[in-house]
Amino acid sequence: MSTTTETRVSSIDQAMVKVPLVTKLAYGSGDVACNLVFGTITALLTLFYTDYVGISPLIIGNIMLISRVFDGISDVIVGYLVSHTHTKWGQSRPWILWSSIPFCLSLILLFSVPTQSSDLVKMIYIFITYNFCNTVCFTALNLPYGSLSAMLTRDSKERDLVSVFRMAMSPFGRILVSMSTIPLVKALGNTQQAFVITATIWAALALILLIFCFVKCEEKVAVVVPEKKEKVAGQAKRSFMAIVTNKYFWLVCLFWIFQNAAVGVVGILLPYYSKYILLNDTWMYSTIYFAETISIIIGVMISPLFMRKIGKRNLLVIGSIIAIVGQILFMLNPYSFPIAVLSAIIRGIGAAPLNAVVFGMLCDVVEYGQWKTGLRQEAYLFSAGSVGTKIGPGIVAAIVTGMLTAGGYISSSSGGAVQPQEALDTIVFLYQWAPLVIWVVVLIGGLLYGLDKIYPQIMEDLAEREARGEM
Repeated sequence: MSTTTETRVSSIDQAMVKVPLVTKLAYGSGDVACNLVFGTITALLTLFYTDYVGISPLIIGNIMLISRVFDGISDVIVGYLVSHTHTKWGQSRPWILWSSIPFCLSLILLFSVPTQSSDLVKMIYIFITYNFCNTVCFTALNLPYGSLSAMLTRDSKERDLVSVFRMAMSPFGRILVSMSTIPLVKALGNTQQAFVITATIWAALALILLIFCFVKCEEKVAVVVPEKKEKVAGQAKRSFMAIVTNKYFWLVCLFWIFQNAAVGVVGILLPYYSKYILLNDTWMYSTIYFAETISIIIGVMISPLFMRKIGKRNLLVIGSIIAIVGQILFMLNPYSFPIAVLSAIIRGIGAAPLNAVVFGMLCDVVEYGQWKTGLRQEAYLFSAGSVGTKIGPGIVAAIVTGMLTAGGYISSSSGGAVQPQEALDTIVFLYQWAPLVIWVVVLIGGLLYGLDKIYPQIMEDLAEREARGEM
């Protein structure tokens, strides 16, 4: 064997490394930080805009939907920038450092709406700050953060564990903000300024966790790409076609979209459901949210035990069925707090497999794409998938807020409006049917996913190719 081949083989072996526990914890901490911000946005921002700023839910929904279009464009741009980034820290990792401070600052700006101004000024401010947070800062952070997982190791089992750590830890960010934000806001005077102070606390904590993630997550995967003289237009077309023709990318993208949609639907509706249906927006809201989220965490933590035995796809299918059963239970009596809690627990157990496997699946799709087309596209695949995950929840937010408005929901900066019966019925209807539709779609997608069966052969073929200096 030649020296070149020996070098390439050792490079492959080096990339099949075990990921240290501290790295897994640091990587998971990155998503805890993201969810301190993202959890505040999904769970409480719409309620803040309608009940504290006094903006119509329809207007908020449209702002979010329109912003998602810009968000999708930014994903493509950031994906290109990340794929062409070469620093001493690697390709994806430096973006966590560069974007962390603007990202955390953007959370504070979201709640600093000039409430004494006209509605037009408020709407312009909301549009600008929402896009600064989501379109610019969140994309510049979360996209390279996601693709970083594929650069920590090429060992599929290790990547699955990295994904499990991420998804087991990330809900703690949402739990903290969901259980503590409203009590903190009320303790600080239940005003807009109270929201700003609370957001500042979450932003500071998120920044510390992101710096920890950057310091401890070193990139280990550096696949040597054979040099080819090809025009930029030709490269772009080839990369685009490689993504478009990757059938498993589309399925995993669907899973990623509906994972975000599930979080978004519950995040938007639960505050309204707790406040206006259960007539308690503090401990009942926190209890339901905690019950579902802690069930997801526990389920994600034990998922590797089942993943090794039945595979990612089968685990996902079983989880979807459990989530559907939990939602049907809620529909038996949507006005019962005990049933709402029990349903949330079952739904959380069912949601855990999707959370546990989705990013491991996306990393597997990277290897499948290289095997199928000869192109390795971590950043491009994560950016393309991220487009769907942002536009999808944007559509969900627009539908939910549009239906609330159509139901006669009354926005009030004092937060004390009495809602008409049609608005209350709309809240209940959405909280019953939206999660059910989401999990039925995930189940169908899971039944169509077949990458698990051929993945071992893919990795064998790639090892042989790369040993020969091929992609």
